Amino acid sequence: MAPKLLIGTKKGGFIATWDQGDNRYSLSDPLFAGWEIYHFKASRVDPNLIYASQSNLWFGQTVLRSTDGGANFESVSNEFTYDGGNQTHLFYDGSEVPWTFKRVWAFQPSIFERDVVFAGVEDAALFISRDLGESWSELDSLRNHGTSKSWQPGAGGMALHTIVQDPLDSDRLYVAISAAGAFRSDDAGASWTPINKGLRADYLPDEDVEVGHCVHRIAISGSNTSRLFMQKHWDVLVSDNSGDQWREISNDLPSDFGFVIGVVNQPHETPIVIPIKSDYEHFPPDGKLRVFRLETDGSWKSISNGLPQSDFYGNVLRGAMAIDGRSGKDVFFGTTTGEVFASFDAGESWSEVAHSLPSVLSVEVVGS
Repeated sequence: MAPKLLIGTKKGGFIATWDQGDNRYSLSDPLFAGWEIYHFKASRVDPNLIYASQSNLWFGQTVLRSTDGGANFESVSNEFTYDGGNQTHLFYDGSEVPWTFKRVWAFQPSIFERDVVFAGVEDAALFISRDLGESWSELDSLRNHGTSKSWQPGAGGMALHTIVQDPLDSDRLYVAISAAGAFRSDDAGASWTPINKGLRADYLPDEDVEVGHCVHRIAISGSNTSRLFMQKHWDVLVSDNSGDQWREISNDLPSDFGFVIGVVNQPHETPIVIPIKSDYEHFPPDGKLRVFRLETDGSWKSISNGLPQSDFYGNVLRGAMAIDGRSGKDVFFGTTTGEVFASFDAGESWSEVAHSLPSVLSVEVVGS
């Protein structure tokens, strides 16, 4: 049976469930209609446990939690308080003056412990809750890293948008920040190491610079967790040593700019990407929505069966693609023009899950 999907959009969240009788996905009514749902994420340990980042220009940021698979949600953002006059949010960590941030970009429920969840925010910082989101503390060694004064916002803000746990090492965490780069912790967030060697950018000519790169997304291999893949602001890269060194694998892609990257395991374990024309033309080359999968010879295979191949001018944002880690071949992504697509054969063919939704911000597989 196809997995349940969580879809976050600019005007609400949706849950897509497989209808066995009709052999297709069925979409729920909108949850939190009219609110931006930046990220919608379920726990792998307990698939009924779901977190949502709800944001609104007037009412600010709310962290929501469901313990019944999305039937009911409650606010658990006790320490994230809205400061409407400044359009920011406040974190009360016991200091006299609270620290301000703009929104929660991403959740990562622990893949080891049910009660633990991480949250990445803008401006870039990492939080952890050990009680199902009831209370939060900052892993402030990241924001206080010696390089942090040189971090700069990307076009979408200075966001900590990606959090990855090593499935074989509970102490190892990876994060990606636009525009600072990627960082690794080997001690559960007590300290951090920049992992940006081998990354290049025209505006950063020093090949040994520690930070400043606009990393859009990182993904981890399932069979060899020392192997990471990265989609950067220009360039697709791989690391075979936990990020200590990267090498470019963009090769024959029509564009090496994009936002998403993931790993499928059929016909072999390999990354897939969705190229966008450029950093100011946020739509696919030639108006054709195509997924590209890296082949064993280093070339990229273009896959378009079931996807629009003319006059398509939507984008796929960094949180809007998900792969079911249990199957390794079920792939889902959403677009800024409101479509959600599914593939059950590692991208060889695609079908439409939904259309005419608000702009899709995130897509996640429940329990993966």
